Amino acid sequence: MTDLSASIQTTVLVLDLFGTMAFAVTGAFKAIEHKADIVGIIILATITGVAGGTIRDVMMGHFPPHSVSDPYYVIITVTTGTVIFFLHPKMQKHWNLFLKFDAIGLGVFTAIGATFAYEIYGMNFLAIALAGMVTAVGGGILRDMFVNEVPMVFIKELYASASFLGVIVFYAVLSANSNLEAATIVSIAVVTVLRLVAMKYNWNLPKAREK
Repeated sequence: MTDLSASIQTTVLVLDLFGTMAFAVTGAFKAIEHKADIVGIIILATITGVAGGTIRDVMMGHFPPHSVSDPYYVIITVTTGTVIFFLHPKMQKHWNLFLKFDAIGLGVFTAIGATFAYEIYGMNFLAIALAGMVTAVGGGILRDMFVNEVPMVFIKELYASASFLGVIVFYAVLSANSNLEAATIVSIAVVTVLRLVAMKYNWNLPKAREK
């Protein structure tokens, strides 16, 4: 598989850093909700922001992971956690805005993970789906587990399913015209819009009935 062009690499990096910041915000708010101190806030912001991509890199055999080799990722999560710590009283009323950031982060990380797998394995749907979804939901799962909650991805609205649909869209667009940028943009848009609509109308997948 040939390397991505310089322009696409730059776009992917910018999106990846933005997604890292968006997820770090949700991690910081979750830590504050559970009465963590500033160190706990920074740690949970960092775990939420980089864990998905780190797990993906390890699974795909990329060593060291981007979160280790590139200091920008941790710089962003530490800065985000610190800013949220100091500005939380003023920002708390804008929580709905940060839920939108989470939706955008989900879309961005789905597309980033899918792109990463495509660069290595080409049109291997299983690799693309695995990388896309692990990148998108891995950090959130660990975030919730660290505060002793059932991961949101298992119980809340459309989350992992939105990511999976984004992977399908990414693969379909790429199969149709081999335009990686178009596949990335459309995938991000589909996941983000679906997640936002699911939150607004409280769409959930069916659950098992209890006796």
